[in-house]
Amino acid sequence: MTPDQLAALPLRDRKKALTRAAIVEAAQRLFEERGFDSVTVAQIADAANVSVKTLFVYFRAKEDLVFADNQFIDAIIAAMAERPPGVTPAGAVAALLAAEARAQGDLTAGLEGFHRGYSQSEAVQPGLLRMWAGFEDRITAFLAAEAGTGPTPDLRFQAAQLVAMLRTLTSPEMRAAVAGMTPEAATAALERWLESAARSLRPPAVPPPAGPPPADRAPAGQVPGCRPA
Repeated sequence: MTPDQLAALPLRDRKKALTRAAIVEAAQRLFEERGFDSVTVAQIADAANVSVKTLFVYFRAKEDLVFADNQFIDAIIAAMAERPPGVTPAGAVAALLAAEARAQGDLTAGLEGFHRGYSQSEAVQPGLLRMWAGFEDRITAFLAAEAGTGPTPDLRFQAAQLVAMLRTLTSPEMRAAVAGMTPEAATAALERWLESAARSLRPPAVPPPAGPPPADRAPAGQVPGCRPA
C-alpha cells in the first residue's frame, strides 16, 4: 500500500493497515536475523508492540507472515507495464532487480538473510513453491493481456523463465558466486548476470489471428508460383 493510499483510508482502517504492516515488518526482520524456525509468535508480537491475540486477528499462522507482502510481484508487473519502447519484459525485470540490489546496499548480507530466514526451513518450502507458481500465473496473465491474446504455451514459458531469473537470485549458486565480495563488487556481479540473463530471454512471437492464408502465400507444401499437378 502506498502512502497516498494509506492516507486516503478512514482513521480506523488506517490504524489496522499500520498494525498489520508493523507485524509483517517485525516478523520478516526477525526471520532474517534468526531464522524462521527460531522465531516464536510471541517474539514477533513483542517486536511489533502488539499482543499475541492481536497478531492472530491479522494472521492465522506464523507461516502466513512470510507471504503477507505482495509488493514484490506488484512491482514486477508495474515494471513490465511501464517499460520504455524497445525494452523486453526480461529487460524491465532485470532493471528492477538491479535497482533493488543497489538500494539494498549489502547484497551478500541480504542473500544470507533470505537463506537464513526462509530457505533453511522445511516449513516454509511449500509456501515458497506456491508463491513462485503464483508469480508465474500473474506474469502469464500480464503478458497475455499485453499481447491481446489468451494465455498461450509460449507466454507461459516466458513467464516461467522470468520466474526462474527471480529464483536464481536467491539460489545457493548465487550466494556462492558473490561470497567474499565487497558490497560494490557483489552488486556489480549481480547486475552483469541480470543483463546476460535478460539478453538470453526473447519474448515469444504473438500468434497471428486465425483465418485464411494471405493471397500471396502458397499453401503448405506448395512452391510459390507453382500450381499442383
